[in-house]
Amino acid sequence: MVMKERDRQDKIKYPELNAVWLGLFVDVLGFYLIIPFLPSFIDVFNTTPLVIGLLLATNAVFTLFFAPIWGKISDRIGRKPVLLISQMGTFTAFLMLAFSSSLEMLFLARMVDGIFGGNYPIVKAIISDTVPPKDRGPQMTNVGVAHVLAGLVGPGLGGILSFIQILGPKYPVATAGLVAAALSFTTIYITFFFIKESWPKEKRLKAEKEIKVKIKIRENKDASYLLTQYAFHTFAFIMYVTTLTIFLGIVLGLNALEIGIVLTISGLFRVIMRFSIFKLTLRLLGENKTTKLGLFIIVITFFLVGFVRNIWDMIILMLLVSYGVSCSRGLLISKITQTVRPNEMGKVNGYITTLDSLAQIIGPIIGTLILTLYAPAWLGITMSIIALGAFIMVFKEIIPLYLKEKQFDVKELT
Repeated sequence: MVMKERDRQDKIKYPELNAVWLGLFVDVLGFYLIIPFLPSFIDVFNTTPLVIGLLLATNAVFTLFFAPIWGKISDRIGRKPVLLISQMGTFTAFLMLAFSSSLEMLFLARMVDGIFGGNYPIVKAIISDTVPPKDRGPQMTNVGVAHVLAGLVGPGLGGILSFIQILGPKYPVATAGLVAAALSFTTIYITFFFIKESWPKEKRLKAEKEIKVKIKIRENKDASYLLTQYAFHTFAFIMYVTTLTIFLGIVLGLNALEIGIVLTISGLFRVIMRFSIFKLTLRLLGENKTTKLGLFIIVITFFLVGFVRNIWDMIILMLLVSYGVSCSRGLLISKITQTVRPNEMGKVNGYITTLDSLAQIIGPIIGTLILTLYAPAWLGITMSIIALGAFIMVFKEIIPLYLKEKQFDVKELT
């Protein structure tokens, strides 16, 4: 009862963020509409899975370089104008995608989307500006909730839209691209009219007068260790996520609608995991044992994925992966943030984002290269070996920084 009341209070405590969550959900939904089309690009544009992997990685490459730049610009001129610029860039990219009749045009659309890919760091900055440190963790997790909910609706809708050819076969993604562009335009409307500036000029001027302290997280051995562990986890996980649709298409022979249905089932299970079974597991086992369980499940299921040859076995494994990820990914990030002080939180989250971006570049390239050159079993073996690194590292005891400092204070007093 206490937990339910606390959850309810968290939801209504910062109502000014509701527009932020809605805008983020709509933006992510636009991306998920396109996912079921990826395997069909191989035949439509007479290309290989590796090239589709490069297409996925293109966006992450440009986001890796440009997202920090947009973040710095927002520190100088405010969050809202930069968020609007980023969303207008995404809107343009979706329009380009809709009218893409060649592989080169698809790559160009992904480049534009990556260049203006500042949505996530700006959203996180708005949360940091609005929410005090003690409440920031639960609010940050809503970014993941937006992904989960969009992943539930988007793929199935994208699969349905694959049968509606507005501009004919020459433009295979026209319908989904235009719907995604319309959704993106909605985020611009939401931002312009409903999101308030969280970093106004008076705050910026005040911050400029404060002393800047250089922080070297690399000297924090616990943070470095956990970031390395997270790197193993996120590289394996992103390889799975970004290669999954290609695997479903070329190994299991599913079309765009069928892929959309399968991904929707997976998304539905992730929602169930996140809001029910995961909480029960966490309450019964605690954070450390839950993390170990999740990482172990990921190692086993990733290995088995490469040997699946029918859809029902694949759905079962996808459900198990969803459970494993629910029990590990968020807790790994939480553990990392416990090794640094509050004034280092932004920087350590920046490292986490950088690792995710690198994984989004390398993961699809390696995954699709394996599917192009080798038997599908090697994809599962590779993902499992990488995930094994994160599982092995979980057995080292890491004492949270606030507990270390508390112990130090006690020793000083005695």
